[in-house]
Amino acid sequence: MSRILCCAFLLIGATTRAAEKPVPLFDGKTLAGWEGDTDKTWKVEDGAITAGSLTDTVPRNEFLCTTKTYENFELKVTFKLTGDKAKANAGVQFRTKRIPKHHEVSGYQADLGQDYWGSLYDESRRNKVLAKPDPKVIEKLVKHEDWNEYVIRCEGPRIKLWLNGTLTVDYTEEDEKVERSGIIGLQIHGGAKAKAYYKNITIEELPAKK
Repeated sequence: MSRILCCAFLLIGATTRAAEKPVPLFDGKTLAGWEGDTDKTWKVEDGAITAGSLTDTVPRNEFLCTTKTYENFELKVTFKLTGDKAKANAGVQFRTKRIPKHHEVSGYQADLGQDYWGSLYDESRRNKVLAKPDPKVIEKLVKHEDWNEYVIRCEGPRIKLWLNGTLTVDYTEEDEKVERSGIIGLQIHGGAKAKAYYKNITIEELPAKK
């Protein structure tokens, strides 16, 4: 093998490895790369994206979304939910889209809070839980009022969720009309005195898979 060809292979290999590394979606200081109600709802506090209130009821669902869309990926998000344990709710949207002229979004959500920890919910589309773990498993996993982690992996029609390192959802989408690409979003749910925190948000894009 010639030196030129060998160097070419090494360069291609290095480029591929670099492309496979997780990329941060949040710089820990600003909301660059995100869009939403950044005037009243979404803020950056102590290295985390925050929304909600522990003194006032959150008036409605609000979402902070990436300006870029993603299809096949592994997303990691560290999060914390505080407030009224019986009503507090939030989530991480993915393969999602904004509903025109509305504050809501439509797409998959890795749910958190109430009885939805570790569940896959279909926000403003089918409006139902698509897959849900055993509540007994969740009882042992959730760190209430503390930091937790979601790993969300999407490859073609298959979606997997890990909560604090434990697989809670392994779901295959059977409806071929459901979109397989979209934005990433962070949610604070309306109707409760609650506050959500998100940090250490990274994404690793994966090759296309049928």
